[in-house]
Amino acid sequence: MHVAPVGGTAVQDHVALAEIELCGELIIAASAAHEDRLSLESIDEVLKVAEERTRERGAAE
Repeated sequence: MHVAPVGGTAVQDHVALAEIELCGELIIAASAAHEDRLSLESIDEVLKVAEERTRERGAAE
């Protein structure tokens, strides 16, 4: 029988964790929405698309 060593062996996939967090935020926004579906603008707002684009433009300058 092989037992995993204790402590310090956890592997974290930061990209996967970020995607899970974004999915969670979308689920929360969808459950709070008054309409049947989130609009594209609402999705962009939840995912902070405009903020990311502004940040990318600033980095490119």
